[in-house]
Amino acid sequence: MLQHEYGWVRQTRGTLLDFCGNIDPDHFTHTNGFGWQSVRDTLVHIADCYVAWLGSFVLLKTKKPLTPREQLHNLSLEEIKARFEQVDSIVNELLKLQGHELDVLIEREIPWRETPELLSITPRKLLMHTITHEFHHKGQIAAMLRQMGYEPPNTDVLGTED
Repeated sequence: MLQHEYGWVRQTRGTLLDFCGNIDPDHFTHTNGFGWQSVRDTLVHIADCYVAWLGSFVLLKTKKPLTPREQLHNLSLEEIKARFEQVDSIVNELLKLQGHELDVLIEREIPWRETPELLSITPRKLLMHTITHEFHHKGQIAAMLRQMGYEPPNTDVLGTED
C-alpha cells in the first residue's frame, strides 16, 4: 500500500470525525448496546488497533498500546483526533519500510497480552487488518448514528478525491 492509498483512508476518517463534531455531545457518548458501546468508544478502539498492531507489535514503540477503560470515558473528540494523528505517524513510519520489508514475517509474542501468544505475520497483512478493521467499525458508527436520527456521511473510499 502506498501513501496515496492511505490518504483515502485518512479522508474518509476525517469526514466521519468532522461529522462527529456536529452531533449532540450526549449522542457521542451514548451507549448503544452493540459494537464498542458508543461512537466515542468505537473511535478510540479503531485508533488503539493501529497503535497496538502497527506501533506496538511491528514497530515496538510500546507494550501498553490500549487505552485503559478509566481513561476512555474522559476523552474528547479533539483528543481522539490527536490520537489519529499519532496513528498517521505510525502508518507513515511503517510505509517507509516499503517493498520487501513489508512482507518479511515477524514472529514474536503479542506485547500487550497477559497470556503469552506467539504470532507470525507480515507488516503488510497487519496494515491491511487495521484498515479493514477501521472500515468495519465505521460502518457500526454509521448504524449507531442512524439509530439516533442522524444521516451519517459517506465514508466509502469511492467518495474520496484522488
